Amino acid sequence: LNAAPGRAPRQRARFLPAPGGGGGGATGLVAARVPVLADHPLVRGPRFRRLKIGAGHRLDVKASGVFVLGIGHGNALLTDLYNCHLTKVYTVGGLFGKATDDFSDTGKLVEKTTFDHITREKLERILAVIQGTNHRALLMHSNIDMRTQEAYEMAVKGLIRPMGKSPPIITAIRCLQLTLPEFQLEVHCLHETQQYLRKIVHEIGLELKSSAVCTQVRRIRDGVFTLDDALLRTQWNLQSIQNAIWDCQLKVKTELEKTLG
Repeated sequence: LNAAPGRAPRQRARFLPAPGGGGGGATGLVAARVPVLADHPLVRGPRFRRLKIGAGHRLDVKASGVFVLGIGHGNALLTDLYNCHLTKVYTVGGLFGKATDDFSDTGKLVEKTTFDHITREKLERILAVIQGTNHRALLMHSNIDMRTQEAYEMAVKGLIRPMGKSPPIITAIRCLQLTLPEFQLEVHCLHETQQYLRKIVHEIGLELKSSAVCTQVRRIRDGVFTLDDALLRTQWNLQSIQNAIWDCQLKVKTELEKTLG
């Protein structure tokens, strides 16, 4: 920000000696506009000394993907977005055949198992059970009477979700790929942590009479923000960040108005 072109210094009126002067020792004065020295960068110093930056839904060190930050006034918007309780979407990679102490493929190995009996049909059956169980939890924590007109209107708008604290809830889960021993899932969820998703992979392995570890957790959507909105590390410069803020302003405003009124 400080390297960007700054505004021009303010001007003030000064009466300066006329060039050349007059005869007989008399000195003439002329009005002129000169810059205010208090606005000079060498006097004023850096224009920005402090910039408040806030983090949205955090990612742990083993996860990657969309990570939303708020700058300045954006910190208040982060709070509003948090209160919307929007769905986040992840792609989660897994590996059948072993178990570790932290459910990830980099943890300490505690068990090896067979996995040849696992099929896509069996995996999708387990995923359907998980989704059904979480759907009932979603309705319970939404505190909405599903027989009312209000519930119907909220369902049409896609607004049925817990608007307060609740346990992690998976709203949708499906298998993207299965090539034994590896598999990949797409998970839509609320109030989760990345470690919770790793534990889900572990539990899927147990339900299939095997074991599994998580190889990857990647967030591909955080509410209104997707991978298309994300900036790579090579794009962390003023112009790219400004453009990203301008491009997302309308989406954020629309979502806040729809959810929070």
